[in-house]
Parts: sequence; structure tokens; C-alpha cells
Amino acid sequence: MKKFHEVSGLRFRQDQMIVDIDGREMRFNLREVSAGLLNASESARNTWEISPSGYGIRWPLIDEDLSVDGLLGIAHAPSKSVRSA
Repeated sequence: MKKFHEVSGLRFRQDQMIVDIDGREMRFNLREVSAGLLNASESARNTWEISPSGYGIRWPLIDEDLSVDGLLGIAHAPSKSVRSA
């Protein structure tokens, strides 16, 4: 399986989420990223898992999922569909 990103750590400081992505520490304001995480308990925030591909982060206790590409502002162009005649 191709690994999209290497997420090696995740922690919270007040209303910031600090994530180690591809060897760099990235900070995200929870007010801009996720109201669910902003309002979650410390226990729920600290119960997370990374998808095997490194594409997403999931918080099962609050049913919240974030894509790493989305956090980094990486947009993907839609695939071209083939139309039949």
C-alpha cells in the first residue's frame, strides 16, 4: 500500500492541534479545522488513529475524520470520466 503521508505524532495545546506530518511540525487552529474536536473532551481528543495509508486521522469517540491533504490545503483535481457514445 502506498503511504501518502507519515504522521508521527499528534497533540493538543489549548485550541491548537499540533501534528507531525512528513517530518515537520504543523499547527492547526481547531476553530478553523473542526468544531467537533474543539468541543471534545481531552480523552476523546487523545483517542485517535491514523489510516494505514497515512491519508486520514480518525477520532472514533466523536466520529470525526480529517484528511491530511485537507489539513495541508492540498486539493486534487477531479478524475476525468470517460463518456460512452
